[in-house]
Amino acid sequence: MEQGLIAELLLQYVDRQAPTVKLRVRVYLALRNAIMDRSLSPGTKLPSTRILAQELGMGRNTVVRAYEQLLVEGYLEGRIGDGTYVSEAVSSGLKAPAQKRPLDTGRHTLSRRGKAVAASVTSSIVQRGAFMPGIPDVDLFPFSIWRRLLAKYLRVEQSHLLNYSHTAYGPLRVALANYLRVTRMMHVDPKQVVIVNGSHQAIDLCARMLADHGERAWIEDPGYWGARNVLAAAGLQVTPIAVDEKGIAPTIEDWSLPPRLIFTSPSSQYPTGTVLSLERRLQLLERADIADSWIIEDDYDNELRYHERPLASLFGLSDKQRVIYLGTLSKVMFPGMRLAYLVVPEGLIDAFVTGNSELHRGGRLPEQAALAEFIDEGYFTSHIKRMRGIYAERRDALKETMSARLGGAVAPSGGHGGLQLLYRFCQPVDDERVAAEALAEGIICRPLSMYYLDQERRQPGLNLGFAAVPVERIAPAAATLAAIIERNLTRSRQATAGQEPPVISSAHCG
Repeated sequence: MEQGLIAELLLQYVDRQAPTVKLRVRVYLALRNAIMDRSLSPGTKLPSTRILAQELGMGRNTVVRAYEQLLVEGYLEGRIGDGTYVSEAVSSGLKAPAQKRPLDTGRHTLSRRGKAVAASVTSSIVQRGAFMPGIPDVDLFPFSIWRRLLAKYLRVEQSHLLNYSHTAYGPLRVALANYLRVTRMMHVDPKQVVIVNGSHQAIDLCARMLADHGERAWIEDPGYWGARNVLAAAGLQVTPIAVDEKGIAPTIEDWSLPPRLIFTSPSSQYPTGTVLSLERRLQLLERADIADSWIIEDDYDNELRYHERPLASLFGLSDKQRVIYLGTLSKVMFPGMRLAYLVVPEGLIDAFVTGNSELHRGGRLPEQAALAEFIDEGYFTSHIKRMRGIYAERRDALKETMSARLGGAVAPSGGHGGLQLLYRFCQPVDDERVAAEALAEGIICRPLSMYYLDQERRQPGLNLGFAAVPVERIAPAAATLAAIIERNLTRSRQATAGQEPPVISSAHCG
């Protein structure tokens, strides 16, 4: 234990005792009890009597007498020229830490919301390796530049950046507004940019500012379960809306129960990778305006497109200001950055800035200042351009191996951009079993079926991330995965021999 914390620990033990007990006895008992319950473990070096007395706010003789008594009893040992330590000899006699009683679930239960969150699909503990989707190659990030910029804004003379922030770092809002103007043709005032700690916080802020408890929120199905969980935790009624090869596809029946919020990723739907067609974009905007619905446009990886230029954003197409634009830096920089941003219509600026400040208390200004300079000096776009070429090569290596090994048994979806490829199985296969067998071989992949909320729509497949895997490792890992898939395809064919083969309804399977 750090010596500076020992006094804090002992004060808690001293305060537990009756004030009528003599102070020297209370100090002695505090030290002994801390040793006995292992709060001070054998071999811990204690502060000198002078320093400890100062930190405890008492006379030195009081501490000296407590040390002397514990030395005599063998709880402490003195080392000439080195100080006083908790004795190693008493370790065998120390009592084990008290076992906490199990929680009485009859009296202490989670709320309905808490139970839903605890039972929801969660992200993987392991976040790297073949073929974890949605993860960039952080090893290739220009950390030397980033460290220099961050150090610049952590200097003493920049201490004003260490306070709370009501509106975030102004130059970063300007840098992001300029970046969006060039890359997404979005002409926005920097005041419309609201900085948040990650996309989940952004979605939560939208839910709390724009919808009331119990109102309906549409999500894509299959879709990003992180958004699903956040919206449900905010008390909204989450409704899955089908996705086809042209993106989210609400029906007339769906619109008969209009939502308050629509969460969609039109540039690269997750996990299918489909792009919402221009016709669908205009239809969605028109119907949302009629229904008084707000659209949350998740543009999470629009920078990582390999051939085609992106279509105009919903935000840019909306003349009725029904769209909240959500951008994140996790995919192009590094996930631990935990920095995202919203672009809100002008009429919502004050409400969102105040709501974000009151609910989440902005900060991390040194990182925001470093990021603003990282963008302004061109390092951001240079890194993106470099990574596009690297990721495209890795994507192609994955596609080539999977096509050579599996042919028409699987059908790729997406791949025009982003960090992953979706492979649908063209015959019934237990994709969760495939993923489990792959994990046993050290390969991480996500079964497509777990992205569905409507169980009747579930289709088998795998979501495979290629971005964080060096190109020379992709073919061997893909070959191992293909062998596992082949084994399960054979098992499925044998199980259904002589039966009418079920139809996998996918435009990608011929």
